[in-house]
Amino acid sequence: MAVLALLWGSGFLWTELALRNGLTPLQITVLRSALGAAVLLLLARSARQRLPRGAAVWLRLAVAALFCNVLPFFLAALGMRTVGSGPAGVLNATTPLWSLLIGLALGTERGWHPRRLGGLLLGFAGVLVIFSPWQGDAGPAHQHGGAPGWGVLALLGAAASYAVAFTYMGRVLTGTGTAPLALSAAQLTVAAGLGSLALPAAAGATDGFNVRALAAVTVLGVLSTGLTFHLNYRLIATEGATAAATVGYLLPVVSTGLGALVLDEPLSPRGVTGMAVVLAGVLLTRPRPTRERAVTAAPDARATPVPALPAVPAVPAVPAVPAVPADRTNGPGAPDHSGGHPASAPCSPPPRSPGSAPASATSHCP
Repeated sequence: MAVLALLWGSGFLWTELALRNGLTPLQITVLRSALGAAVLLLLARSARQRLPRGAAVWLRLAVAALFCNVLPFFLAALGMRTVGSGPAGVLNATTPLWSLLIGLALGTERGWHPRRLGGLLLGFAGVLVIFSPWQGDAGPAHQHGGAPGWGVLALLGAAASYAVAFTYMGRVLTGTGTAPLALSAAQLTVAAGLGSLALPAAAGATDGFNVRALAAVTVLGVLSTGLTFHLNYRLIATEGATAAATVGYLLPVVSTGLGALVLDEPLSPRGVTGMAVVLAGVLLTRPRPTRERAVTAAPDARATPVPALPAVPAVPAVPAVPAVPADRTNGPGAPDHSGGHPASAPCSPPPRSPGSAPASATSHCP
């Protein structure tokens, strides 16, 4: 569990290092997706899992890849041009809050439960503490030059994208007959292809990157995207959904700690307070389980897939996190992140309480 949290949570660190050394957000998105897909394809091949067949499934995967991988990966990297890696990880953890809002908008939530409403308001209050718009320095979220407000909005957009993805995937990618590992490998492959289509438009947008940038994005794609999904799959199968959900709550802590230790990002009382408030709000938005159930068997290959990602939180979300393939939602583990998840690729779609929309406990998608 500790290794999984470290790999997922470090995704923001590697993204920051790749940006500092010349890669653009779009280049990071494509390389991360391609490297993560390569890892999952190798793992699926070794497990003798076949990729999905049929144009309808691949079309659904394209939509999932857009909202669970391409958009959140790009928006997260874009936002981190003006926001530090620590606050970015915390903002990514808001995926469950967006999942609850989407559920209420679609009418799949059973009304405004006081506890969950309080968690929703508390979570976004924590975002305000981190952003601190009433402060001239924009609070602890402002780490680089530029307008931090746009960076915060981009990161919140990434978290919301995970939430949309988890809701969509829970509805249309259930029961495809394809094992979750192969399904996620296919999703990340499509994500790399979609991102590549936009590369010509971004030609010349970089000042040139170096070996350190390539090393950072390689670790991001291989370890923080591809390998983490595999580890999350094994964790859910062996330890259960509760253990996987716990990992999602560790991601913002890991991203904040690594940002302070490795990147020398300031660890202010305001930032720590905001992180605690966001996580408390996310915890309150989680539906209370009606009964505890031990996970004793391996996941059913026809159940809800685990989105290819990590999240922040999803998350994703979540995206407790459902058993793979039905555990986030995230999505690599999260988009209630949600998500996790924050993610993530390792984004786990969340479990659903009766009458509620898919959501993840936290974003498992960095």
